[in-house]
Amino acid sequence: MSLRFPITLVLSIICLTVPAWADFQAGMEATTRGDYATALREWRPLAEKGSAAAQYNLGLMHANGWGVPQDSVQARQWYEKAAAQGDASAQTTLGGLYETGMGVPQDYVQARQWWEKAAVQGEVSAQVNLGHLYFAGNGVPQDYVQAHKWFNLAAANGNKPGAVLRNYLAKKMTPAQIAEAQKLAREWNPIKK
Repeated sequence: MSLRFPITLVLSIICLTVPAWADFQAGMEATTRGDYATALREWRPLAEKGSAAAQYNLGLMHANGWGVPQDSVQARQWYEKAAAQGDASAQTTLGGLYETGMGVPQDYVQARQWWEKAAVQGEVSAQVNLGHLYFAGNGVPQDYVQAHKWFNLAAANGNKPGAVLRNYLAKKMTPAQIAEAQKLAREWNPIKK
C-alpha cells in the first residue's frame, strides 16, 4: 500500500515525458530534413511549456532564419529562457550574443557571466571563450594566468583549439605564471562555483 503512490507518480512522469520527447525528436528529425515548419510546430508548444531544449532550438531557428524571419531579439529571448534553466548550450550562445552585441548591447561582463555558468557544466566552447576574454582583457583585467587556465581546461576536455591557444599563450608567459595557471586548472572544481 505504501509503494502505490511513488509507483503511480513515477509512471505518471514517464507517461507525460515520453510524448514530449517524441515531439522533440520529431522536431529534430524535421530540421535534419530542412522541414522547419514541422520543427516549429513540434517545438513551440514544448518551449512554451518550459522545455529548455526546445527553447534553445527555437532560438537557433530565429537566429538563423530557419522557417521564421531572422530575428536576433526573438533568438535572444528564447536563449535566455533556456539559459535561465541551466542549458549550457544556451548559456554559451547567450554569452556570444553579449560579446558581439548581437540582439543585445555589447557587454563583456554579461558574456563572462554566462560563459562561466556554462563552463561549470563542462562546456568547452565557454571555457575557450573565457580564455579569450582574459587573454584580450575584454570585460576583465588582462590575465594570462587565467587565460591559460581556461584554455588548459578546454584542452583537457578534448578541445584542440584550446590546446593550441594554451601552447601559444605559454610562449608569452614566465615559468612561474605557467605553473600557477596549471595549478589553478588542477584545483578548479566547478562544484564549488
